[in-house]
Amino acid sequence: MSWLESFILGLVQGLTEFLPISSSAHLRLTAAFAGWHDPGAAFTAITQIGTETAVLIYFRKDIARILSAWFGSLLGKVPRSDHDAQMGWLVIVGSIPIGVLGVTFKDQIEGPFRDLRLIATTLIVMGIVLGIADRLAARDETGGKHRAVRHRKGLKELGVKDGLIFGLCQAMALIPGVSRSGATISGGLLMGYTREAAARYSFLLAIPAVLASGVFELKDAGEGHVSWGPTIFATVVAFVVGYAVIAWFMKFITTKSFMPFVYYRIVLGIVLVVLVSMGVLSPHAGESAG
Repeated sequence: MSWLESFILGLVQGLTEFLPISSSAHLRLTAAFAGWHDPGAAFTAITQIGTETAVLIYFRKDIARILSAWFGSLLGKVPRSDHDAQMGWLVIVGSIPIGVLGVTFKDQIEGPFRDLRLIATTLIVMGIVLGIADRLAARDETGGKHRAVRHRKGLKELGVKDGLIFGLCQAMALIPGVSRSGATISGGLLMGYTREAAARYSFLLAIPAVLASGVFELKDAGEGHVSWGPTIFATVVAFVVGYAVIAWFMKFITTKSFMPFVYYRIVLGIVLVVLVSMGVLSPHAGESAG
């Protein structure tokens, strides 16, 4: 991998990780359109450490408060009914599905799941799901001529059941094209949570899963599957760009809908289907022979 490739891929990772459009799909597609080798699941996992570091810094006050309350509850210094202490447990509970499924389907994630036909399908299907969830949320928030505004849940109303459902939605992102934030936010909106609550929990929930995945994949860099220099460079680029995207996205969702992302996903998926069907792109374009 060249330094130019690592810069562009790091830029793509930072731009797309937190938006509901799938960073893993865009890394895969960038390589395919540019004629490069697929950067691979290991490269994706490691560069995500950069974007998750951006999450740690952006939400540092929330994370510090949650960790303090959680450890305090273990020592009996903080009531277990405390919201922040409960949030610590809910992040752990919500991380279980992706941990189990990630280990179980590791070979599929690094192989068959990276087929461009599957990516095109997930882009379109999850785009439609996100669109439906967004419309339902908008209807509840604005009401209508014959419909009153309906209360939507915040994180203080999050329980174990909903935490597990959020976790299952996050696990769907093991398939490129689904999008971690897109799946968890869609799940949250369909369960009746506000856009801000769904997005905030989505980011917090991703921290243990992404960091664990990146650390787990670090061994591949040492075995020659990933070049250390370009990968570290891409990770730094992803961090810088990712932090800016988080700040913008959290402001965006308080007043705007997700429909621009829905249209983008569907159009990109259709274009990809057409290109593969016409033979312009091979379903395995950009895959590394190794």
